[in-house]
Amino acid sequence: MPKPHWTTALLLTAALATFATHAQDRPAEATQVQGVSYAPTLQLQGKALQLNGAGTRYKAVFKVYTAGLYLEKPAHSLQDIAALPGPKRISVTMLRDIDSAELGKLFARGMEDNMERAAFSRLVPGVMRMSDIFTQHKKLLTGETFTVDWIPGQGTVVTVKGQPQGEAFKEPEFFNALLGIWLGPKPADQQLRKALLSTN
Repeated sequence: MPKPHWTTALLLTAALATFATHAQDRPAEATQVQGVSYAPTLQLQGKALQLNGAGTRYKAVFKVYTAGLYLEKPAHSLQDIAALPGPKRISVTMLRDIDSAELGKLFARGMEDNMERAAFSRLVPGVMRMSDIFTQHKKLLTGETFTVDWIPGQGTVVTVKGQPQGEAFKEPEFFNALLGIWLGPKPADQQLRKALLSTN
């Protein structure tokens, strides 16, 4: 004898509710970029950050590195990111061996290209110190990672191969100037910019 329609509806509703519950329990999967895994969330200074976007830096046809941007809330422009008060992180993993001194020079040029001259001049001591940090490492090898963190109350912390590189950069503008390399009006790679901002 067929079941009444209302019984079938109740069973279907219960099944959907169970499926939704299990779907919520299932952890979000990591984002894979060129074989590099970016976790959907991470903890920084006691705050939960979420992956805003991740992508690949190309130079001509060559893959140079991947990058992932972590923020407390989604943001789709450099201005939106600057307005967020909490900690932030950009994580970069090399896809080929790179001369670190050259990378430091490219970063300095990228900051300068995306800032007004007067604003860049105020950050020159920090830019020179950042270049020195990369010069000291001589090479970044395929698979090695560095991170740049903005930590409220401390400043910008650069970590290379898991080791913090000296004191934090105190200038509040320094982190946003670094982000300008990837997210400014003249980014290193337009497609990477779109990927980090999730505007593809």
